[in-house]
Amino acid sequence: MRNKLSCSLVRRPPTTEQSPLVWLVIIVAAVGILFLSPQNAAAGDAPAWMHAQTSVSLPAYDDKTDAVLLYSETNVTVLSADKVRTRVREAYKILRPEGRSYGEVVVPFRHQQQEITSLHAWCIPPQGKDFEVKEKDAIEVSPPGVDGGELVNDVKAKLLRIPAAEPGNFVGYEFEIEERPFILQEEWNFQETIPVREAHYSIQLPQGWEFKASWLNHPDEKPVQKGDNQWEWVINDVKGIRKEPSMPPFHGVAGEMVVSFFTTGGPSPQNGYSDWRGMGNWYANLIGNRVDASDAIKQQVTALTASNRTTLAKMRSIGEFVQHDVRYVAIELGIGGWQPHSAADVFAHRYGDCKDKATLTRSMLREIGLESYHVVINTSRGSITPETPAHNGFNHVIVAIRLPDGVDDASLIATFQHPQLGRILFFDPTDSITPFGQIRGDLQANYGLLVSPAGGELIQLPQQPANTNSIHRTATLTLDPAGGLKGEVKEVRVGDRAASERWRQQTVTAEKERVKPIESLLAGSLTNFRITRATIVNLQQTDRPFGFNYSFESDGYAKNAGGLLLLRPRVIGIKARDFLETKEPRKFPVEFEGPVQDTDSFEITIPAGYKVDDIPASVDTDYSFASYHSKTETDGSVIRYKRTFEIKQLSVPVSRVEELRKFYRTIAGDERSTVVLKPADK
Repeated sequence: MRNKLSCSLVRRPPTTEQSPLVWLVIIVAAVGILFLSPQNAAAGDAPAWMHAQTSVSLPAYDDKTDAVLLYSETNVTVLSADKVRTRVREAYKILRPEGRSYGEVVVPFRHQQQEITSLHAWCIPPQGKDFEVKEKDAIEVSPPGVDGGELVNDVKAKLLRIPAAEPGNFVGYEFEIEERPFILQEEWNFQETIPVREAHYSIQLPQGWEFKASWLNHPDEKPVQKGDNQWEWVINDVKGIRKEPSMPPFHGVAGEMVVSFFTTGGPSPQNGYSDWRGMGNWYANLIGNRVDASDAIKQQVTALTASNRTTLAKMRSIGEFVQHDVRYVAIELGIGGWQPHSAADVFAHRYGDCKDKATLTRSMLREIGLESYHVVINTSRGSITPETPAHNGFNHVIVAIRLPDGVDDASLIATFQHPQLGRILFFDPTDSITPFGQIRGDLQANYGLLVSPAGGELIQLPQQPANTNSIHRTATLTLDPAGGLKGEVKEVRVGDRAASERWRQQTVTAEKERVKPIESLLAGSLTNFRITRATIVNLQQTDRPFGFNYSFESDGYAKNAGGLLLLRPRVIGIKARDFLETKEPRKFPVEFEGPVQDTDSFEITIPAGYKVDDIPASVDTDYSFASYHSKTETDGSVIRYKRTFEIKQLSVPVSRVEELRKFYRTIAGDERSTVVLKPADK
């Protein structure tokens, strides 16, 4: 959960997570809890399964490998539809100081649903006695609140630090957890950011039960039968995933196996599914009649829409009410991590999370005769793809509105033509700063589960035209004989370009802080500057373009070179990026946040007594994924520079990364180019 715009349709936490759960470490540090040191830790022999790992032969790893997972074992025993027991063992060798974090064991659990029945951890140094820590040495922590809304949930975690987690040492742990599952499904996340030498996963099912295993980002592996309805998978030598800038989300590229369990007779509608259609039925069963409107909701809809003449106007009134008048607060206890509260309760209390807001929106739309549906989605595009097996890998809920005939308007951009349901409009009632009719970039071209009466259907949401997310910047500037530059700039922002600034401004209290984005922009392009005037346009009017209007002065902008003035016509704004300028080959596609079309139009009046001697060549570079065009022209004493930058595709495959690198190099060259001015009498 990143912020108010993105709420969590909570998944069951993985059986264990390492220190990347940064919030846990922050909480521990904040309250000043002291961890065990080698001096006060108990001495105790590590188990044989862990000692066996100290003698394994390892390949040579590079200096960016902090640790290696030597051995991993997960044993899942399904005792009944209401009880599952999981035992986990893991052993690491720490290779570098940065790998000390693997000595911190974090075991999430839910009160009333899960119980940690045992927890032990050990450290084996190359010389000397083993160290042991037990569950009594662990502390219990809770996640922090959500930025923009009070989060209440029952997720806790046991945090246990293994002493002497130093380079060259071996650390490991073992725990067992029992749970009453909401879903008869488990995930085996066998690939990590570090190498994995050997990983085991086994299941033990009751008599007559069956399972279905689905693989993601890894070839299918067949299990070996180890006993009566007992199966085991083994994977060796899994490479670690190195983080790359602008790469797909980790869950979109990491190897994973999803195992669904079925009682006699197949999946249960209460806690089982084997495909997306079944998951839609499962989620629809959770929603039930919670969309039904109360008398108070009906009265509110009448009041909101009484003066509206058109269906579209009524839709907008309802959408704005849920976006702005229903506060974001997530209360996710037990099944509440998946199941929305009733529309009546959400309306009565005027708060809810994303799935609650979606439920209330659907209830109110139904009162004006419109059908709509829940859409569950992950706000990290690429986490769910058509190849992804059906599982609850979602963290957000929006609404798909079935548009009636005759409701057609240019503002309704986020639409999709469904073969059975007809034209539908996607709407995010949690997103208070994106206009009705549009969706933000991370939802575009993303896959979501449409929950309709026919069951679940994985669909791709539309990608909006690039010009719906843009900055149109115009500047009228004057250059003096000493090279000083001054003038006025107007910026018009729409789409995410506008929403991001509105979001930033929501937390600003001091008026002088409102110009920080302008200062950051100018600082990236000018060696010195003074802002002489600045105003914000349409800060609260989310249905209108957002804008910055400002004036600035910059001394010595044009550089004197032997009586010539060298003037960069691209005054402000940087589009070139250097994240691809690395020696290591790219492993993963490049992902963009959303489509973009930005334009700059700068007009610079040169000082009297000077004339243009040379101008940069025009630039026209066009790929299927992006384009860039710039042109510098002169008209008497006026220099005009215009450019357009466009992102057309949201993912660039590895096979085309070299083209993207050339694209950014071309832009960088244009952004550095100069106009040469010389005295008019020469």
